[in-house]
Amino acid sequence: MAGDSTQRTTQGAAFTARPPLGAATELRGFREVQRLAYECAETVAAQLRAGVTEREAARMQREWLRERGVRDWFHMPFAWFGDRTAFANFKIPLQFFPTNRRLEPGMPFILDMAPVYRGYAADIGYSGSLGLNPVQDRLMSDLRPHRELILEQVRERRPLREIYENVERLMTRQGYANRHRAYPFGVIAHKVDRVKERHWSPTAFGFGTQSLKGLASDALHGHREGWSPLWSPYHFSDHPPQPGLWAVEPHVGFRGTGAKFEEILVVTDSRDPEESAFWLDDDLPHVRRWAEEKAA
Repeated sequence: MAGDSTQRTTQGAAFTARPPLGAATELRGFREVQRLAYECAETVAAQLRAGVTEREAARMQREWLRERGVRDWFHMPFAWFGDRTAFANFKIPLQFFPTNRRLEPGMPFILDMAPVYRGYAADIGYSGSLGLNPVQDRLMSDLRPHRELILEQVRERRPLREIYENVERLMTRQGYANRHRAYPFGVIAHKVDRVKERHWSPTAFGFGTQSLKGLASDALHGHREGWSPLWSPYHFSDHPPQPGLWAVEPHVGFRGTGAKFEEILVVTDSRDPEESAFWLDDDLPHVRRWAEEKAA
């Protein structure tokens, strides 16, 4: 597997193509927590019923993960229902936090969580609906070429800002709105890294302080070297992909319905295109969905 052929340096700044012993364990740790998060999302999604609130859905995710050993977070779980899946009228960060919006039949939802498990972090997004929702189904199907485009252009070492713009152009051609522009700094992705395990892991405004310190350290280090840990449409992302792990989340919206996926992309410094970038795991719900659609 491609994910077993890379190694992160002890500083977490870069991956090299031909690693020393231990690289497979390193990436397995990230793959394990990502799969754990998606298992949580699928389990909670199957338990959602009409009348459940966003806050209750977020609590269900927290409790499920804590029962399985999660004690720290990049960010606490979110849940968005109805037009909030498209970030309708979102203008301030507080609007991202779960509300008392209740789920109704046919309503779309997105579950988003970023647990830290055994020192490894992941950040995932899962889109679904309570019963049939043809609009969100179409949005999810149309996200497949975005995953392909992102990987192709990262392998070409295009500037992150240019890739962002090309993803947005594809959304526009599809007739959709770019909803990841509503995120802070308009990010489509951010770097993830190892997090030091502690007995007590506090959060601030829904984010784990240990992870925030790591992201701030990356930002400072990157500023000195001309790169950013945030993948945005702004000038500070006008640089080639930085080796490391990136949580990527293209998010589309159409008339009050939103859909996205979020998963880890591994970037290395290899000159071999296939080794230079790859998705950490192809056995994820949205990838399986697209494979089934293609087979049908």
